Parts: sequence; structure tokens; C-alpha cells
Amino acid sequence: MAKKEIITYSQQTFENIKRTDENGTEFWYARELQKALEYAQWRRFQESIGRAKTACEASGLDIRDHFADIGKMVDLGSGSQREIADIKLSRYACYLIVMNGDPRKEVIALGQTYFAVKTRQKEISDAATQLSEEEKRLAIRDEVTIRNKFLTSSAKAAGVETPVDYAVFQNRGYQGLYNGLGMKDIHKRKGLKKNEQILDHMGATELAANLFRITQTDDKLRRENIKGKEQANETHYAVGKKVRQTIAELGGTMPENLPTPKISAQKLKQERKKAIAKK
Repeated sequence: MAKKEIITYSQQTFENIKRTDENGTEFWYARELQKALEYAQWRRFQESIGRAKTACEASGLDIRDHFADIGKMVDLGSGSQREIADIKLSRYACYLIVMNGDPRKEVIALGQTYFAVKTRQKEISDAATQLSEEEKRLAIRDEVTIRNKFLTSSAKAAGVETPVDYAVFQNRGYQGLYNGLGMKDIHKRKGLKKNEQILDHMGATELAANLFRITQTDDKLRRENIKGKEQANETHYAVGKKVRQTIAELGGTMPENLPTPKISAQKLKQERKKAIAKK
């Protein structure tokens, strides 16, 4: 499918099932999104929804604001109706669902692109309703954790087996994205202590670039059935370099030049949980 056709397909697929409530807020029905994402069984789709809810909750957000359980009447062949369970999803909920969907499905990749782009457009056009920098940062950080687990699995299948092998594999991805800088270089550049993780000290924009690196590497390893740790390492490097190239083409700031947040994501999460517990 050509790039233009893919864009048209993703626009039509997800725009056609978009709804608007009485307050003018956009939302999607989970049952309709299930069909758009080509899940044959509701049960299997609920697994992705469950992972998305976990990511939402881990970020300190109220699940009910993004996943509203509802009942919906459907027509039966006999002419009668019955009620089925459905979920009213926010754009952010849809984004989390596609990010936690089966990466081998082409339509999942289309969904990731659509909801990522649309979410960004909405943030720009409607500052009053956008997530705060802290909320976005925590949400993306948790997604990175989840998607890194998928990447670990696909890397292992490719031949990256030992902890040392995986460290080299991860380092190559960073080198591609950070113009040759490895994990130790980035750690030093950020002025972090020995036990501090670099991912916990990235802002939302830098985390998003790394999330894209991770998801696309995972997808490429699986899709092309890449074998051999050297090949896997070079794939990770090439994807990281391509993400960097895309940032440059869009006129964005290179990840190594983005500011390092004063508070770690881990500490932010702890503070958020304490605040919720006090309510």
C-alpha cells in the first residue's frame, strides 16, 4: 500500500467511526474500534483495553475520564433488540489501546499514526483541554515500559539472548537516535547519578521519540523475521537513525538537546499517587 493510500485509509477508517457528544467532545465506541482494528473477538480486544487501562492508571489519570462503561442496544435478526456492554473511549484511550495492540497488524500501525497525529493536533488547537506536560510525560513513560517488554521479546527471538547482548542492542538504538551517543554518554550529558535511569529523566517530547524508536524496531524485527544479534543491533541503530532524520525533516529539536526535567518520572508518579490517595 502506497504512503498516500495508507494515510487516506487510516483517515477514513478512524474518522468514520468518530462520534461527538452533546458537549462537542469527540469519542469512539470500543465495539466499533474493535472492528476497525480487525479484532474478530471482543474478548481478545478487551485484553488490549485492559493493558491500556493499566497504562492510564499507572500515569495517575482517572480511568473513568477516558474509559466510560456503557450499555448499548443492538438489533437482532428477529427484529428484537438486546443490550450489550460497550465502552465510550476518549482519543487518549484510543491512543493507549493502539499502542498496546498487536504490533504485527498493519491496521494497528495505522491506528498508532492516526491517533498520535490527531492527539498532537488537538493539543495544539485546544490548549485548554490538553494534558499537562507532567501527565503526558508519565503516560508516555509507562508506554515505554510496556513497549520495551515487547521489544525484549522480539529481540530475544532474533538472537539477542544474554543481558550483555541486550545492553549492546539497546545501546545501538540510542546511538542511532542520538547521533552516536550511547547510554553512558546520555547519562553523563544529563548529569545523572549512577543508579538513575535516563528514561526517567526525559521530557514528554524526548520520551515520544524513544517510544517511536522502540515500537518501530519491535515491528521491524517481527515483520521481517530478522535473525542474528548483529542484524538485530543494526536494525535498532537504523531505526533510531531514521527517527532522528524524521525529527530533522520536521524541524524539531534533536533529543540530546532537549531539556532534562528537574524531577524524575518515578518521583512524579509517587507524588501523583499520594495526591490521589488524599482525595
